[in-house]
Amino acid sequence: MPQLFLNEKSCETAADPDRVNHAMTEMVKAVLAVAAADRQGTALITKADSLLALQLAPGHFIGRWMGAPDTDEVLRLRLKRLDDRSPYRTVFPEGETFSDVGYQHDGETVEGLGYAHLLGGVGISLPLEARWNTDRIALIQERLTDDEDAGSVSTEVEVRHAARPQHVDTHLKWIERGADTARQKAVEGLRSGTELWERCPDLFPLLQFTPDAEQHFTELPEAWVRPVGERLGELQDAVSDWDPERHPIAPQWRSYVRTEFEMRRKLCWFPDSDGENRLFDWHCDFLPKPGRMHFRLLHEERTLRIAYVGRKLGV
Repeated sequence: MPQLFLNEKSCETAADPDRVNHAMTEMVKAVLAVAAADRQGTALITKADSLLALQLAPGHFIGRWMGAPDTDEVLRLRLKRLDDRSPYRTVFPEGETFSDVGYQHDGETVEGLGYAHLLGGVGISLPLEARWNTDRIALIQERLTDDEDAGSVSTEVEVRHAARPQHVDTHLKWIERGADTARQKAVEGLRSGTELWERCPDLFPLLQFTPDAEQHFTELPEAWVRPVGERLGELQDAVSDWDPERHPIAPQWRSYVRTEFEMRRKLCWFPDSDGENRLFDWHCDFLPKPGRMHFRLLHEERTLRIAYVGRKLGV
């Protein structure tokens, strides 16, 4: 389900009306190119209270583009029919505010692009500046930690992005995979960790699991079954796109994934598939808190192996 988050910073560039309208047409073509690949799942999410209240540039509201004589009527109608959700918080998981994390680009706070990264979506921008004319954008993520000494940690991350229809071409395979609702429906129908474990080979064929992981899955409370399945799907998609030559450290994650603090790594040793104890300190969260999943990366096989899923270790 490709949620498209409008980059509000791209709507702050002053430009003449014709140039703004042309940029809007290009962006709408990009949005509709995504919708063509996943018509049911595509949603446009903006900071404005509604799509009709959207300001494309200072003093230039979306109505000027809609009413311009050279605006394609088909584009106008298709955009109106697209599912739009405003403001950003309407798509947050229940109970989440993301108050502990922020994103910057070129020293400026970028909420829309940040939420696109957090929620595994795509950033969408008006191509009025060269920095938005690209299919991927690097961001600086700053997240508060529970480590009193560190306070916060800054990380460079990358978010999928489009401002013109040709940018969407680079994301089509990923969008098409997301459009396959079979996995999502299968996960939604599961009621126990045992059922989820039994479906792992066909739902997440690229992921690996240690022998002991089965017990952790079977002990999952029902409230964690669907969130764990969704996280597994995000990990599956991340490793399916992973090019270790381009990203030698780790894949481009679809949700917040990181390694454990050094003081907690002693908790992250588990028997591997060959019986040897190894460090599985890469992890991600799932709701309701404090759910955690621990794994290690297998660079040579372009995948990861999961050893633990359950309550946050040591808590």
